[in-house]
Amino acid sequence: MIKAAVVGGTGYTGVELLRLLAAHPDVELDVITSRSEAGRPLAELFPNLRGCLDLAFSAPDVGQLLACDLVFFATPNGTAMTMVPQLVEAGVRVIDLAADFRLVRADEWEAWYGIPHACPEYLEQAVYGLTEVNREALRTARLVANPGCYPTAVQLGFLPLLEQQRVDTEHLVADAKSGVSGAGRKPATGTLLCEASENFKAYAVPGHRHLPEIRQGLEAAAGKPVGLTFVPHLTPMIRGIHATLYAQLHDPEQDLQALYETRYRDQPFVDVLPAGSHPETRSVRGANHCRIAVHRPQQGNVVVVLAVIDNLVKGAAGQAVQNMNVMFGLDERAGLAGIALLP
Repeated sequence: MIKAAVVGGTGYTGVELLRLLAAHPDVELDVITSRSEAGRPLAELFPNLRGCLDLAFSAPDVGQLLACDLVFFATPNGTAMTMVPQLVEAGVRVIDLAADFRLVRADEWEAWYGIPHACPEYLEQAVYGLTEVNREALRTARLVANPGCYPTAVQLGFLPLLEQQRVDTEHLVADAKSGVSGAGRKPATGTLLCEASENFKAYAVPGHRHLPEIRQGLEAAAGKPVGLTFVPHLTPMIRGIHATLYAQLHDPEQDLQALYETRYRDQPFVDVLPAGSHPETRSVRGANHCRIAVHRPQQGNVVVVLAVIDNLVKGAAGQAVQNMNVMFGLDERAGLAGIALLP
């Protein structure tokens, strides 16, 4: 059994991680920390876990964490990096669901997140946890940077085109929509029911923090710099991301359906839909799947890729569990067999 801890288990990502770990056949969840909720029974805050996890939140204690095999950080940006060196040097493996280790360059991280990085020497050591790209590196990883939600959908959608050099990489467009849970559990006016319901808007058009992460992954796939326009939107739903991706084809007559089916044939959590399909966010609600469809409208030279994920599962907690499974030599699908919820 993997002895695991979750640091910062009070947000939406944290409770989703707890839900998945509680049902995992190979995990013993020993520690769940929260400074604000220390001493409070877990089920009081999250009644869906009543009868599943008989634990209480505890104050962060490095001694307890050092006794674990694996520590998940479901904390705000800037928290994990203050504790990771001590844990990793002691042989504890770490998966960070925040952004502390997603970017390779410390100066770029500091420019986007506004604070100095506490352990920049660990940025290059961290394995970026997009399992479908870095599966082999994950097997021996000590520190995993779990990808963001938008970056997961956008990268999985674009990867086959970039890896095979099928499109113009200077003018990529990612038009992405997210449910309100992507903004986190902390109260804010813009995510109140009366503000977000019956409304739809773009935000962070000049630059979203996920932009450098997406660009870094796409450039690794393409093997050269890419030009990317990324526009996120807030939609009046709780869960889900829908990414509509555009690129100009070098050869409009190529078989795009075969390209995608071949790339993802052996990937258990990427589902390439039949030609002409339109994936829906509800088809992945609560599940660790990315569903993809590829189109060439009016038989022109522009490819349109549609990718949907649950931002809290494949976009966060589910992907973290998928990475854990690879790291510890388990069946990659362990604990992730749940079927999406309908309606």
